Amino acid sequence: MTAPTDKKTHHHGDLRRALVKAGMELIREKGRAGLSLRACAARVGVSHAAPKHHFGNLSGLLGAIALQGFEDFSQTMVEAREKASGNPRDRLIAIAHGYEAFAEENPDLLQLMFSGEVTFPDTPRLQPPAFDVLVETCAPFEPVSDAPYSTEIMIWSLIHGLVMLGRGRGFSPAKLPGGRPSFADILPDLKLRDPESRN
Repeated sequence: MTAPTDKKTHHHGDLRRALVKAGMELIREKGRAGLSLRACAARVGVSHAAPKHHFGNLSGLLGAIALQGFEDFSQTMVEAREKASGNPRDRLIAIAHGYEAFAEENPDLLQLMFSGEVTFPDTPRLQPPAFDVLVETCAPFEPVSDAPYSTEIMIWSLIHGLVMLGRGRGFSPAKLPGGRPSFADILPDLKLRDPESRN
């Protein structure tokens, strides 16, 4: 019995996306160790050579998966922000909850996204799309220093730190007396910009 061909299974242009989706599913179900080019091909129902044709090697597939992960990650934060009030601090706390929700649903994918294992495919972006969400959400606030993106980097560090500590097997803020602090507890009260100075 011959293996199904890519043309029989997918319309032109869909196979790359289908392989990325399959890779994300495998990571969610089995962790990073369960991902391989051959496993992705089997999940989609194409020849084992198909992923190599699209991504070159496993590293190329991982980069494409991580890039899609950042797109989904960003969307989760935007959706959380849209449900918040118009208050800038409430919107900031909302994206933190979106960040945590994504991490809880996709722990292995999040680890891959922030790992040194990933080499992203060619992209005009200078930073992941999640950073754009953060920049937009922090726009109403005064910068905490003259350094570029000082507020955004501080906020991202606080959110990411609390989320990752919560997932750790050693120290966890939840083990502290009184339990883990909330995002509202750890995010600073930032000063709002003069409305006339906002871009």
